[in-house]
Amino acid sequence: MTDNGDHDDNRIGNQSGRRRFLAGAAAASSVGLAGCFGMFGGDDNDGEALDFDLSDFRGSGPLVSGRPEPEGTSIRDLPDLEGELNFYLGGGEGGLYLDLIEKFGEIYPDFSYQQSLDSSSQLSNRITEEVEAGASQADVFLAVDAGSLGNVAQNGAAQSLPSEVTDEVPSELQAEGWIGFAGRARAVPYNTNQLSASDVPDTVQDFPGTAALDGSMGWAPTYGAFQSFVTAMRLTRGASETRAWLNDMVDAGIEQFPNEFRISNEVANGALNAGFANHYYALRVRSQRQNAPIELAFTSGDAGALINVSGAQIIEGASDVELAENFVRHLLSAEAQEFFATRTFAYPTIPGVGPVGGLPTIDELNPPDIDLAELADTEPTLELLNETGIL
Repeated sequence: MTDNGDHDDNRIGNQSGRRRFLAGAAAASSVGLAGCFGMFGGDDNDGEALDFDLSDFRGSGPLVSGRPEPEGTSIRDLPDLEGELNFYLGGGEGGLYLDLIEKFGEIYPDFSYQQSLDSSSQLSNRITEEVEAGASQADVFLAVDAGSLGNVAQNGAAQSLPSEVTDEVPSELQAEGWIGFAGRARAVPYNTNQLSASDVPDTVQDFPGTAALDGSMGWAPTYGAFQSFVTAMRLTRGASETRAWLNDMVDAGIEQFPNEFRISNEVANGALNAGFANHYYALRVRSQRQNAPIELAFTSGDAGALINVSGAQIIEGASDVELAENFVRHLLSAEAQEFFATRTFAYPTIPGVGPVGGLPTIDELNPPDIDLAELADTEPTLELLNETGIL
């Protein structure tokens, strides 16, 4: 993230680690990781060097400038991708997933693929129906949220992943039948010309009635990420308290938007003091407008601090399980994780690759103690949002 003055470093220290801000992108992204990309082990592809370099995966711009080379397992150390896979790509990031798959296709001439793009929830339901009918079409499902992955796994439509895949990722970012390859944190983007860090409460329960936020906040209730956030609140606080919070936010004059990128832009424009959004939207704003007056606050230990993941799973009936497992390992390679970090501004899920723009690491955040697989239980959440007139 880009800087907004030297005072940001002092604010971070004074907040005892519970918040991090869009500060010191170049400096923050150039420390904290070590290792040399050029010193990865030998190629596992019959002695022939793969024709690529890190720039084929890494993004560009002010948030990436000065970034160290990633650590982790290089795709040079993995078996070649050979054969054909059928991908179901779910969510608004499906096109970005396809960009990465296309890069793998350029590197491996014997790797081919087909793809279907739709919402994660639609594809999740389609997979369970196809597997139940014994007519599975997908080999690998890449979804933008853990809830859709959990739905497939809970319906017995996903295969278990081997330890050489699961050992790469922290246990809280995976579950039986799927693994996270990119993370996103709920955050509170706020306008630095209108608010300071101390104006943003430490928990979302304290937002209603906060003078600095009343009448000048935005949310996107039709957005899947927002619904996962409400689901997390319902699971941790109960339906009654969640309903009361939603009503209180409406009474406080919160404004509705179609998506969270729009919210982050409105915050940067000064039309909103703050909003609810995934962390990377503020980074995308700052990537386009380096000096935009927007920073991030993170709440602590509640639904507002939820970390969700984009993840992958291998579908029952997959045509080539070994190839599918190898592909998932490629998603967790140093190069692919650098792709997710620098092109989508997501959180990498392997320890050797850090986030961009001075973000706190996942270990430094304080998300709620919740099993991400439980986020699949969205129906009661939609009922709450309808009961309160929000949807």
